[in-house]
Amino acid sequence: MIEVNRFPENPILVANPKNSWEAAAVFNGSVIKVNQGYRMLYRAISAPQEYWGQKLSLSTIGSARSANGTDFGQRKQLIKPEFDWEKYGCEDPRVTRVDNQYFIFYTAISEYPPGPSSIKIGLAISPDLETIQEKHLVTPFNAKAMALFPKKIGEKYFAILTVNTDLPPAKIAVAAFERKEDLWSDRYWQEWYRNLDQHQIPLQRLNSEQVEAGAVPLETDSGWLLIYAHIQNYYQELKKIFGIEAVLLDRNDPKKIVGRTRRPLLVPEKNYETKGMVNQVIFPSGAIAEKDWLRIYYGAADDKCALAECNLNELVKEMVDYKFKVAFKLEKYRQNPIITPDPERSWQEKAVFNPTAVYEQGKVYLIYRAMSEDNISTLGCAISEDGFNFDERLEEPIYVPRLKFEQKRKKGIFSGCEDPRLTKIKKRFYLLYTAYDGISPPRVALSSISAEDFVNQRWLWSAPILISPPGIDDKNACLFPEKINGKYVIFHRVGGEEIAIDYVDSLKFNGDYYLEKKAAISPRKNGWDSSKIGIAGPPIKTKSGWLIFYHGVSSIDQEYRVGYMILALKDPAKILFRTEYPVLEATESFERQGGMFDNVVFPCGTILINNRVFVYYGGADEVICIASADLDQLLFCAK
Repeated sequence: MIEVNRFPENPILVANPKNSWEAAAVFNGSVIKVNQGYRMLYRAISAPQEYWGQKLSLSTIGSARSANGTDFGQRKQLIKPEFDWEKYGCEDPRVTRVDNQYFIFYTAISEYPPGPSSIKIGLAISPDLETIQEKHLVTPFNAKAMALFPKKIGEKYFAILTVNTDLPPAKIAVAAFERKEDLWSDRYWQEWYRNLDQHQIPLQRLNSEQVEAGAVPLETDSGWLLIYAHIQNYYQELKKIFGIEAVLLDRNDPKKIVGRTRRPLLVPEKNYETKGMVNQVIFPSGAIAEKDWLRIYYGAADDKCALAECNLNELVKEMVDYKFKVAFKLEKYRQNPIITPDPERSWQEKAVFNPTAVYEQGKVYLIYRAMSEDNISTLGCAISEDGFNFDERLEEPIYVPRLKFEQKRKKGIFSGCEDPRLTKIKKRFYLLYTAYDGISPPRVALSSISAEDFVNQRWLWSAPILISPPGIDDKNACLFPEKINGKYVIFHRVGGEEIAIDYVDSLKFNGDYYLEKKAAISPRKNGWDSSKIGIAGPPIKTKSGWLIFYHGVSSIDQEYRVGYMILALKDPAKILFRTEYPVLEATESFERQGGMFDNVVFPCGTILINNRVFVYYGGADEVICIASADLDQLLFCAK
């Protein structure tokens, strides 16, 4: 990974107690070359003062000069509040010279205390960085960190900005303008905001991240270099990790990513980054290219300015060479959820979720967990011609608790037949599910039915048998669709953490032996799947290996996410590929809240139809949804 070195004399700018307007903090400096020197515009915070009836420290924008880009002096206040839309502060400037004018975008605060509706982007235009010629309110919506590209692209002015910074998740987006006057046109921005997703740069890898634009983009031979802020674990206040990353944007279409860093270039480490007005914060705000050298200017602990440097050519090469320009995600069906609880059927009035699926005789059969108000889980069935529209939904459950080990032993607690996985081998379907009586640890149960009876809806299931040992929490089990080296292969999760792998000679468990865990696939430390993992649906055999989806739970935020692996065809304990980031996350309202458990996507079924993989999953333990992807795309990502 590229080596980024902090300037040994950091910080390069600190608060000046002799100037009341910058006595508390100076940070987030934007640097531009001016004649033979450099000019830094930075956020300055005053000593506490009485201001419009409030006791506060006011943010304004300062200016400093340097001959070498590291030693800054001749400081003065350049921008301060003048209008109602910036009444309570001017923050975090970005300065660009275009058409012989300096365009200084900054965060304008109109109310105190500030909220999303009072945090917008302002613009000051200067002919010389000594005087301000005009000012404008730019965005009518919540936004920050805007910067103008330093030259036109295809006869248009382009800008980059961060939208919904205080209504997360924030989005870094691009705007294009025919005329400079459009920069502050309310009509332009209203229309632009209505189509925000079309302007977004897809930088997020995880739904727990926050990204914000940093420095003014720099032009390189390989594209526009954008240094930006990347904040891990954004919603966990005590676990946030502020970092600085870089992305390379196409020279003619800056919404397109042509390169990016795999990891943060910097995270807080030095004392001046970890201790200050806000501890453990670094935030990029400026960048300058000096031949083959890149200087990154950043705010440290929200009260000082710092500098780091690296080789520009090496950085760009590393970014271009990194394969995963955009974090791959499954495509969610726009009409999700496809099945919801049915208040007219008591057995499924509370929740329907965690479905398995099979494709048989041109139809998709969805076998799902249904829950009644008294928390008994049974299995329902819905049928579709296309895999999306399940017009046929059976009125009664097709599988119910039959034996003592899955029947409720105490009123009100969860019990029943949970989280099915269905596999066809020859002319028979084998059902593995979690059997739970509400008292004993859950165990894996096995039943089966002939394919003929299944498609004719004659639910003549064999008597269930327990195949995992007593007294041990075991669930999330599935059977491979064919023998490997003469053995049946069963994946399950024993002990609540890892995927256990067993190889058995027969599926006729008679109580004289149980699953043992002959091998295992474990969670990954510090990953999105660091706490526990479990299988989704039965695997799909491909030319590259067994394609298998799995859910993972983070030890940081306890959210359920989904990734996939490619396993060796002859040795499914051997991982050939495993996604670095999840391909499915809880992002929609019906996945994040409203059900029995928030922030859950939980698949139990994956099928292949016409080279497209369908993943059926439960959302927030209440509804059923679909996501899909082309098989070729999944395999390409695994190369």
